[in-house]
Amino acid sequence: MTHEPWSKRHKTTFKGVTYSLSNSFAQPLTSEELLDLSIKRGDNEIVEAYHKHSLDYTPNGGSEDLREEISKLYGPNINAENILVFTGAQVALQTAAMALVGNGGCHSIVFTPGYQSVQEAPLHVGSEVTKIRLRPKNDWQIQINEVEQALRDNTKYIVVNEPHNPTGTVMKKETRQQLKEIAEKRGICILSDEVYRLLEHEEKDQFPAMADFYSRGLSCVTLSKPWGGCGITIGWIALQDLDLKQKLWNVQYFGTACPSRASEIQAIMVLRASDAILAKNLKIIRHNKSLVEKFLSNYHQYFEWTPPVSGAIAFVKFKGPLTSEELGEKLAAAGISVKPAYCFGADLIANGCRDYDDYFRIGFGEEIMPKALEALARFVEEHKHTWDI
Repeated sequence: MTHEPWSKRHKTTFKGVTYSLSNSFAQPLTSEELLDLSIKRGDNEIVEAYHKHSLDYTPNGGSEDLREEISKLYGPNINAENILVFTGAQVALQTAAMALVGNGGCHSIVFTPGYQSVQEAPLHVGSEVTKIRLRPKNDWQIQINEVEQALRDNTKYIVVNEPHNPTGTVMKKETRQQLKEIAEKRGICILSDEVYRLLEHEEKDQFPAMADFYSRGLSCVTLSKPWGGCGITIGWIALQDLDLKQKLWNVQYFGTACPSRASEIQAIMVLRASDAILAKNLKIIRHNKSLVEKFLSNYHQYFEWTPPVSGAIAFVKFKGPLTSEELGEKLAAAGISVKPAYCFGADLIANGCRDYDDYFRIGFGEEIMPKALEALARFVEEHKHTWDI
């Protein structure tokens, strides 16, 4: 096991490029937008709070007013006391792993390819880990029989990413129910990284948060992906079980326990304007997705995908003679950034797995994305004669 970030190589290779197809967040907000939305809503009190707030410590796990706003995203079993606020989702994933399987002797199940912290946080705290591979032939869906085969007597933790990064797919309803039933029988906790939830492209693909769905479920969320509040650096975990929450709080106490009050107030502003922000971002995402669909249709002999149904990301297969790493290096030289396969499973590639070598992730959540896609199309036109497909 290595603690080196898989994306470290990406940041070096693609440093300073002109066109980014790497970003996975929705259109970033500005502080001016947040203030304008609040003023138009007549919420002058929150604006005044932002300009005049104290620089005292905030409570460990977040202030009550923010936790109350967050809880409104969930059902009746989730109230302010069921929310634990973090300085982003990254630290939340590590905290949950330490709290739930950090005492040794535990086994966790995770899925690959995927975001590194989702896969490796249990490893970092000393848990035994089984990585189950998701495959394009199954539309990147979890196969329940493989979960059942991976179970051990000491399995305590299952970590999923729903909607899935890097593919933008969503777990089937029956699979989610089967996974819950397996966990219930054994008292297993399920953490769902839901940072792309609420960005489902169609209403039919919306699904319940794991915190609502399962009594020992945890939903991990950040403001960056759906709302574009990256720089606010606020995330949270929602869960029904208050004993589990206390375990997380105990670990959090020794890490970054207190978010800044300015960030908390901005987070409240975002959540109070959530409907308007999400509607705006989904409009951008749907438009950009249609452009990607057209691009893939025009160059279908070179690229393919499983169409994403949520978020602003897709995992695209290159059918030419290069691996995604090799293609990425050529794209970087042309000033274009993508996320090659090694960003989502460098350990597998290092151990000789070639299942995902041809895949790279693109992001299409920003207003400037079409210019990057145009640059990619120019690159294809310039190089396709060398691919001999």
